[in-house]
Amino acid sequence: SNEEGGGGLAVTAADLEYLSQLVEVTDGGPAWQRMMDRSLLNMCYQAWRRDPEVGPPQYRSRTIFEEATPETVWDFFWDDEFRMEGKWDDMFLYHKTLEECTMTGTMIVHWIRKFPFFCSDREYIIGRRIWESGRAYYCVTKGVPYSSVPRRNKPRRVDLYYSSWCIRAESRRDGQMTACEVLLFHYEDMGIPWEIAKLGVRQGMWGCVKKIEPGLQLYQMARRAGDPLSHSARMAQINTKVTSDYLRSLGNNNDATEIKEPQKKRPLRRSVPKFLVVAGAVLLACTLDKGLLTKALIFGVARRFAKPGR
Repeated sequence: SNEEGGGGLAVTAADLEYLSQLVEVTDGGPAWQRMMDRSLLNMCYQAWRRDPEVGPPQYRSRTIFEEATPETVWDFFWDDEFRMEGKWDDMFLYHKTLEECTMTGTMIVHWIRKFPFFCSDREYIIGRRIWESGRAYYCVTKGVPYSSVPRRNKPRRVDLYYSSWCIRAESRRDGQMTACEVLLFHYEDMGIPWEIAKLGVRQGMWGCVKKIEPGLQLYQMARRAGDPLSHSARMAQINTKVTSDYLRSLGNNNDATEIKEPQKKRPLRRSVPKFLVVAGAVLLACTLDKGLLTKALIFGVARRFAKPGR
């Protein structure tokens, strides 16, 4: 009854339904446009983006980790203590558990993240929870209201935040389930012009993503060495079991969404008006607090795209 009605939880069955529709590409949103296809020795990565009529750009990615289990990967992403060590996520500055439910594994956590040169630190109040269906795990994290933590001027709080995964076993070698597939869906309103944010994401995405694979290897080594699970990882062991039939009923939606292959790229100046890039850069630079170097870099980006023929 708590599952169907919410029971006062920060993350409910409605969030599982939304994530399931994203996974099955039946959410009815705009088509996904391919933006990246990269690989390392033990990792393959693909990414897409779409621009909804309302709200910030949305991102979808598919990552295959060789020689990894879904159970280890979900612990890895949930483990705030390991993330805090900076071995793969050097943007992670602070974390604290505010609330937790030992029956469902639902948590409310407080994060502060360091951002690249173009904006100041950001604060998040995140609700998160995991559902299990066989060897597929639906992991929801999203921004939630929390008045007990007062707002401050700095770091700036991000209210609109969504970052959720479907993690499941993948058959890669000789029909054995030796790999792990991670489907990630992410969007947030960081408070900067969206066209500038898209440019920053495109330029910095692979630099961040490629740190995950060596970080996961270090995590696997620590687990094999018998290092104890952190509190966050122990909470990830508590999840809600659902059947595959239940998940199919959630995704039973006729509003199919397309995933499009990349088309021939147009110069940025044709798809984004010059005044938008320049004005966005000016606005962004004027709200930064990172010094003159940052402002010079932002204005440099604006000048680059404002030049004829660029």
